Amino acid sequence: MPEGLNGAILQRDKKTYAIVPRTPAGVLSVENMEAIVNVVKKYNIPITKITSGHRLALVGIAKEDIDAVWADLNMDIGRASELCLHYVQACPGTAVCTFGVQDSLGLGMEIENIFAEKSLPAKFKIGVSGCQFCCGESFVRDIGLIGKKKGWKLIFGGNSGKKPRIGDVIAEDLSKDEVIAMIETCMAYYLENAKKKERASRFMERIGAEVFKQAVL
Repeated sequence: MPEGLNGAILQRDKKTYAIVPRTPAGVLSVENMEAIVNVVKKYNIPITKITSGHRLALVGIAKEDIDAVWADLNMDIGRASELCLHYVQACPGTAVCTFGVQDSLGLGMEIENIFAEKSLPAKFKIGVSGCQFCCGESFVRDIGLIGKKKGWKLIFGGNSGKKPRIGDVIAEDLSKDEVIAMIETCMAYYLENAKKKERASRFMERIGAEVFKQAVL
């Protein structure tokens, strides 16, 4: 990505750019929505697309408008290509869902605010599901969490890309505080031992789940 373009991604036409404002766990305030509508109109942004990570991509921005768009949005950058945590995907959980047994939305927002833009060997995604229906796609995220009545199940090393992988269950029946501490531990071990641009899924294939568990538990 060219220096100074402030989180913008060059598009296929080699002329315009896309940006992704950070929306923790996919939640937008009224102020966020008003700002997005205003910039789309003001800068004639042709495409506003909901992404797979529960974010909004604003696509087709002229290079000279990038900084002004960010200033008008007054939102943080949602990283889309850097080697760091990109997003936390979370289902509604107990906030509104009949089936929710844990507060996945609240936990997802907290996790994203704690670990946003944390530098890692490769891009990193987290999925949080409030029950075992797994609507947060937790088994195919670098870290996945699934809510159960006794606490949280933590999964590491999933991937939904061109070489899919179901993540390994690392720990179960964790409290919220234990989940956050375990994420910190898992990320630290991954950061110390993975190769550059080695996704968590490929890392787990290389070292093995048992070695990982012994290191983090």
